Amino acid sequence: MKVTTPRLTQHVLTVEGRTTGEPVLFVHGNVSSGAFWRDSLAALPEEYRPLAADLRGFGGTDPAPVDATRGLRDYSDDLIELIGELGLDGVHLVGWSMGGGVVLQILRDRPAAVRSVTLVNPVSPYGYGGTAGADGRLTHPDGTGAGAGAANPDFLARLQAGDMSDESPTSPRNVFRSSYVKHPVPDEDFYVAAMLTTRVGEAHYPGDAASSDAWPGVAPGKTGVLNALAPTHFRLDDLHEIDPKPPILWIRGADDVIVSDASLFDLAHLGALGVVPGSPGTPAQPMVAQTRAVLERYGRFQEAVLDDCGHSPHLEHPAEFQRLLAEHLRKA
Repeated sequence: MKVTTPRLTQHVLTVEGRTTGEPVLFVHGNVSSGAFWRDSLAALPEEYRPLAADLRGFGGTDPAPVDATRGLRDYSDDLIELIGELGLDGVHLVGWSMGGGVVLQILRDRPAAVRSVTLVNPVSPYGYGGTAGADGRLTHPDGTGAGAGAANPDFLARLQAGDMSDESPTSPRNVFRSSYVKHPVPDEDFYVAAMLTTRVGEAHYPGDAASSDAWPGVAPGKTGVLNALAPTHFRLDDLHEIDPKPPILWIRGADDVIVSDASLFDLAHLGALGVVPGSPGTPAQPMVAQTRAVLERYGRFQEAVLDDCGHSPHLEHPAEFQRLLAEHLRKA
């Protein structure tokens, strides 16, 4: 369905006939759409109302520009308005990858509206790139090492062209195979097509590029997705101070290469490996350790690690994912 709020018109996936029950709002990650939650929506127990929104610039939602200086709040504020427009009360939030950061921002800003949170391989509460240590300290004051300048230009071109092929390592299909999942999953064409709904450009993905005099030469810009994830714009140091504190379930794949303590998408780690030359020894961002540190301060959380699983537990181990989610919802 399409839902219009004062901010924009959002595309929301639902399950036919499921219009009552406790609402569960699923939030997708970067370079994807709500379609990635298709099977999770259908598998949700009958007592819940399943919803999956496309974020701005993805899927069928309006491609409104992203003000990266607000961190992920353009996305979270959109969803807060959606929740209000639909009259949802006591929402269970489920966020995957970047969507994990979006739901944590909703939790931070509107804790009383949230009944529970489920994080699925979430971005660190200290953003993506440009930090070190479990406390998320900046490696450079300007966030060097994060932002849109790190995006692969060939991947961008293929994404914009709607490339469904597997002819290049940087084609969306091969990025899905090598990074989104550890092993092949059914309906690969469906998920690649969902990736291709991503709007490409300075206002969307990846955003405007900015340079830096320090290694690796890129810093966060002011617009678009990757800049919104930069640690100078998105940072949740005070999550433990909110009241009330709904329960959080953290599900993650043990073999994730996107969000990890040695991510293959982190320029600092790639520098340590010699892939990006000239590294002065900038340490890799310990993304998992940072999330754990923030959640331990928060207190009310459970961590579940799925072995032989990459970045997408809901696609790779759907039965286990659905079991963990259902148990968490019923306890909330």
